[in-house]
Formats: sequence, structure tokens, C-alpha cells
Amino acid sequence: MNNVIPPPIGLAKHEQLQALTAQYGCPVLEYSERVSIPFLILIQLEAEPLRQEGWLPLSVTQDKVRVLTWRAPHEVAAAVRQTIGEVELEFVLTLPYDFSRVLEHSFDLNPGFPLEAGRTPLARVRTYFAGHRSLFAHYRTLMAKSRTGLASIRTSLSFMTIALLGVRVFGFGTLFILELPLFALGAWIGVDSLCRYLPARRVKSRLPSCGSTVPTNGSTVLAAENEADFPRFRRLPETPGAAALRAGWTKLTPLMRRRFLASDRTDMAEERTTLACYRTRMAKVRTGLAFVRTGLAFFSLGFGMLRAFPASTWRVLDYSLMAVGVFMALEGFFWYKKGRAAGEEGQASVEEAGKAATIWDFFFPHSQSCPEANTSVLRTPPVRRSHAPGVWATTGLALERTVLADRRNVMARLRTVMARARTGMAFIRTGLSILLIGITFLVSFPEAGILWQLIDWLLILGGTALTADGFYWMLPAERARQELPYCFADLEIMLADYGKPSRCWQKTVFPRATE
Repeated sequence: MNNVIPPPIGLAKHEQLQALTAQYGCPVLEYSERVSIPFLILIQLEAEPLRQEGWLPLSVTQDKVRVLTWRAPHEVAAAVRQTIGEVELEFVLTLPYDFSRVLEHSFDLNPGFPLEAGRTPLARVRTYFAGHRSLFAHYRTLMAKSRTGLASIRTSLSFMTIALLGVRVFGFGTLFILELPLFALGAWIGVDSLCRYLPARRVKSRLPSCGSTVPTNGSTVLAAENEADFPRFRRLPETPGAAALRAGWTKLTPLMRRRFLASDRTDMAEERTTLACYRTRMAKVRTGLAFVRTGLAFFSLGFGMLRAFPASTWRVLDYSLMAVGVFMALEGFFWYKKGRAAGEEGQASVEEAGKAATIWDFFFPHSQSCPEANTSVLRTPPVRRSHAPGVWATTGLALERTVLADRRNVMARLRTVMARARTGMAFIRTGLSILLIGITFLVSFPEAGILWQLIDWLLILGGTALTADGFYWMLPAERARQELPYCFADLEIMLADYGKPSRCWQKTVFPRATE
């Protein structure tokens, strides 16, 4: 649906309606929110053809159809019968502006908005977003399972290391009956753990981009496309007049407000989905770093045995372990390089979202001033004793759902911040592993040649740089985590009853869990 037809000029509205009645002998109708197409009729029709042809079925019975139109009845009769069939038609006339408003209201749209802005299409978009978040959660679960597998591989390497050292030090003596089962157990654990890692290895090429659109407080609409295959989302161009309509919030009807609130919840769902994508990519970084640490374990084992034992046929094993370790470390750092931007973008997204206006800035603008601080505060809805029960009813419930969605977004931002902190800690663990390997070799083999000492110092410097990068990621995230009340305060929720004054509302408190 395009722009709203402007109100007529010249004759007064009632005079134009009287002229229509006198000319065609049909009853007339003005727009009201009480006038709409019945739902069972609506689901069988498409809005755009009705708009182009200029008619709407107000009611349909077995032998008669009441048709609303702004055109001459004889001009639309053929189109009506082509759609509905050969039945008796009773025409009701209206003006073009009122016709557009009745049509938009019937399809649950505010003035001038496209069909995608209806509450049902927006609910479908939110459902698709929920599906995307479930997919991201599945990927994160796979990668957590993979990291557990990589930890098991490092454990298996410890078993095999003990067995190999026993063989190299004591030879194939009586202790071999203990060394062989220990090596076999380590190998079995390693193979089993590798099977848990491989599914996550395949995931890394399937992760979609984390790009999102910029919310516009309801002046634009999110729409879904490619719904039959894998839903994708795009933001439609700005609706003319939508920003001014939203700015006059206090003058909107409850139904028009609910439509804007539905758009707000859809924008919030997009933000939560984008943050889930960032968390998934940071989980991929942590998995890559776990792979690096596993590779370092292989490399340090081969490197240590190469320098500790004299030249022999065992050198083939030593070099093989080092090669496997280098390969694993390089691939892990490839994951790190590809996913590191997700942490930066996620942090920036959280910071931008914290600066944006909330629903309360629109719903109660006169209650948002706070002389003690330059920030908006959450005020109690101004419900008075004199207000009739139910005055906030469905609009109040829509507001409550939107506020709860906003709280979910706040918690999603917190989870993203903590994911960044966990990723920073993974940087630190990996950096310390590299640093300690370099220091251990430097101290254990002080008489080594210049080349070995150069490798040791490269390990020390690389580990130090990665550790410092981890603190760069972790410390800002920790500060943000400590500032958010969900981390340390009791959670108090007001049980809203919009049929009572706000002072009569009850509260429930979820105390902070203690260890």
C-alpha cells in the first residue's frame, strides 16, 4: 500500500457525502476503527488488488454482499462479481481518504504503511528471528561440545606422553605392559574426542553474517523474504509521514499505538538475533583458540623430546608431533583472525543500543525528565483512581510485552558482553600457554643455539601479545557487566493490573542466588 489519499478539499465532508447519496441513492459511511472487514473474509483477499479496484466487502451472506467503494457502483460491479461471484450487491459509498483508512485498518495498518507493517506479518518476522536464534544456539552447543572434545584430546595426549617417555627412557622392558595400555587408552580418547570436534569444524563455513539494519522507531518496517527456503530480512524504505505520526504518540488511538509497539518488538527481535550471531562468532573464536592450545600441546611435546633426547629414529615421531601441532595452531589462529571482528562489532552494537531511546521516551514523554541527572528514568505509568477499569487493557498489555522484550534485549547485551569477556579469557589462557612454553624451553635449555633461543623468544613475545589482547577484551566487558543490575541486584517485577491504579499493583521479587 502506498501513500494515504489526502482528505478532500473544497466542499465540507458532510456535503460531499450528501452529494454522493443524492447522486447514486446509496448509503454512505465515514471511517471509524469500528468499521473493518470480517476476519474470515479478510484472509481470502489480497489488499493490493482491492486498493487498485477501489472496493471492500463489508459483509458477505449467501445471497448478498455489502460493498464499500469510493467509485461509482457501476464501475466496480464487474470486478466485485469476478472475485466473489454472481450475487446481489449492495453498495455503500465513502470518500477516497476514508476508503484508504478502512482498508488499512482492516489489514491492521497505520496510515500509509505497507502491508508488511501489519501485526501478523511482523509476528511472522519475529518467529523467523526466533528460528535464527535457535540455529545460532545449536551452533554454539556444537562448538561447546567441540571445545570439550579438544580438552579431552589434550588429556589423551598426557596419557600418550607418559607412555612414549617411558619407552624412550626405559626401552621395551617389563614396564611396556603398562605403557602399551596407557598409550592405547590415550589414543582411544583422542580419536573419540576428535569425532566430537569435527562437526564444529564443518560449522565454521555455515555461519551467516551478523549484519543488521538500523531501527527507526517505527518509521520503517522489517520484512521477510525467501520465506520458503531460508528467511532473510530487509528494511523497507521510510514510510512518508510515519515519523510525524510516531512523534504525536499521545494523540494516537490505542490500536495505532499497538501497531507501533509491534514494530518496536520486531526491531528488538532483530537486535537480539544480531547479538546471538556475534556470540556465536565469538564462540567460534574460543573454539579456534582451544584448537590452538591443543596444537601447542602436540608441538611442545615433539619440541621437548627433540631437544631432550639425542638423535635417533624417534626423530620422525618428534617432527611429526611438531608438524601436527603447527598445523593445528595455524588453523586455530585462522579461526581467531576470522572471528575477532565479531567481538569488536558486538561491543560497538551494545554501546550504540545503550544510547538509543527506549519505549518509555515515546509512551510517557512528559514523565521522563529527571532534574537530578541527564538520563531518562523508568517512571510508573500514570494510572489514576478516576480511570475506568480496563483503560490500559490491551494497549497496556502490548506495552508490557514491549517492555519485557526491551528487558530481554538488555540481558542479551549483557550476555554478549560476558561472551566477549570469556573470549578475552580464552585469549589470556592461550597467550599464557604460549608464553610458558617459551619460558620453559628458554630456562630448561640455556645452552641451546641461537636459532632455538630465537624460537623461544618468539614464543614468549607472541604469548605476551595475545595475553595483552585478552585483557584488552576482558576488562571493558567486565566493567560493563558490573554496571548492569542483572548481575548483582535482586530482580523485582511489578505485576501490572491495568484495571487498578498503579499504587495498588503488587510486586514479586526474585532474590539474588547465593552460593
